[in-house]
Formats: sequence, structure tokens, C-alpha cells
Amino acid sequence: MSWAAGGSASSNSGSRGLRIVSAPAARAVFPPEQVAEVKALACELPATQGLPLGRFSRSELHRLVVERGLSEASASTIWRWLHDDALKPWQQRSWIFVRDPNFAEKAGRVLDLYQRRFEGRRLRPDEYVICADEKSQLQALGRKHASLPPAPGRAARYEFEYERNGTVAYLAGWDVHQANLFDRVEERTGIEPFGRLVEQVMTVEPYRSARTVFWIVDNGSSHAGNASIERIEQEWKNTRLIHLPVHASWLNQIELYFSIVQRKALTPNDFDSLDALGERLRRFAEHYRQIAQPFEWTFTRADLDLMLAKIDDHQHRLQLAA
Repeated sequence: MSWAAGGSASSNSGSRGLRIVSAPAARAVFPPEQVAEVKALACELPATQGLPLGRFSRSELHRLVVERGLSEASASTIWRWLHDDALKPWQQRSWIFVRDPNFAEKAGRVLDLYQRRFEGRRLRPDEYVICADEKSQLQALGRKHASLPPAPGRAARYEFEYERNGTVAYLAGWDVHQANLFDRVEERTGIEPFGRLVEQVMTVEPYRSARTVFWIVDNGSSHAGNASIERIEQEWKNTRLIHLPVHASWLNQIELYFSIVQRKALTPNDFDSLDALGERLRRFAEHYRQIAQPFEWTFTRADLDLMLAKIDDHQHRLQLAA
């Protein structure tokens, strides 16, 4: 520590002005080999180290480092080392490896349709793009007590206990460029309910007399495989059924509408009957039609190529690490 005098040169005033200034504590320096070993351990799954943990916390990683004699650094110092390399072993996210060998081709075709292109040509004005899917097993949960509206200083409340009143299926089709919404409530999903949704769309203008109506769907059992293509395209001669790659429902724009339905119409889930649930879905769809606009879709083929390149690089590094 150091001494500093302030104010007067006299001894009395100087003594009154004396203050103690603490020098900053020197930060311990650890060999780079220790730092590297700790970072390497943080990049391991706890199970591979014989630990009954799904992921490391800062304190658990520090404990393991000390137990193995890798370093005497404190938990905060170890956190700083990890922070320098953006390592966060306490965080996790789900991941799906691409398993469709034609992922790029199938996904790119859908992204082209969103930009009104198909197989290298521009779509004509009388060609349309419909995204479709279904939400299965929507539950009607009847609350034991009535929900309460919000009040000053209090959020809306709904009862935790409920009775199960059955389930319904909700099917919808979305015209990507015209923002036309078609929907229906069914007892269950399946080939026949989906066929009724297709009929609902294809029997009205402008789709009935359109040159081509492209239907974008995932690989759910209601519309999976070549059999579904033959079935729908034989019944409706001006349709083209376009399948997304496996595990690519996030590229289907109807999922954006389903997300809106979940947030705005189905939360909280407080329906004393299936009729009440069905009525809410139908009335919300009618409400949404009054304000619907095309979604501002920004993910393009260029973004897809970049994403797939990152995935390929990640898989290559995993193979090298193995």
C-alpha cells in the first residue's frame, strides 16, 4: 500500500489529509497448459468423465478440476477462462442431423416457390402456393374454477386444476402470396380429413381454375410419400404436391400461423367442451382473415447454402474428434 498527503504542507494539516490507498491485488498467473487442460475438460460431456450429470455447472466443473489436480484456480477464474473462448458448458440446445440425402434440393425448391419461382422459371399470375399441415390432439381443458380477468397490479389468472374434455384436430392451408387462409376442425388427422381440406380449397376460385396450385406439406402420415402425390394429383389435375425434407417443418409457413393460433387463441387453454374449442378456432380464423397479410419470409437459398455448409463443417469436425 502507499501513503498520500493532501492539502497543506504543515504537519498537522498533512496528518489530517493522510489517506491509505490500497494497491490492486496481483492476479494469479497460471501456466497456459493448465488453462488448456481446463478448457478441454469443459468441452467434454460429464458422462464421459464418469459423472451422473447432464451438463456442467460452474461449481461442478471447478470441483472436478480441483479433484483431478488440474489447477488450483478459483471458480471465478475458471469462468473467466471459459468466457474468453465463449465456452458455456452449462448451456444446451437441441440438434437434428440432416438425414435426408436430398435435403438441399427439396428445401431449395420450397424456398424458390416462396419467391414465385419453380424449376428455373417464374410462376404465372394464375399459379398459387399453398402451405398446409395439421395440429393433432388439441386438448380442451376445462378449468375447475372460472378464469379471472386482469386488474390493476394483477395479471389475468386461470385455475391450475382442470378436467380433460377430449381432443380435436385442426387443419389449415395458407396461400403464401395472397394471404388466404383455409381451416377446418376435425375429430382426428388422417388421409380423409386432409383430403377434405384440399377439396375445401380446390373447389373455390381462383384455385379451381388455376393453372397450377402447389401444395407444400411435410412428411406426416396424412400426406406422406409418393402415394399421396398420386392420390391428390389424380383427383385434382391442377395440383402439385411438394414435400419438404424430413425434419424441415420449420420451412413450412403454415407453422407461423399455427404459432399465432397457439399464442392468441389457445393460451390459456380454458375450454369446457370440444364444441367450445372448435368454436374458438373457427372464430379466430375468421378474425385473422380480416387482418391477414403475407408473412415477410426472409430465409432464401443463399441462407440455406450457408446453413448446410456450417452443418457439414460441424459434422466433419465431429468425425475428426471421434
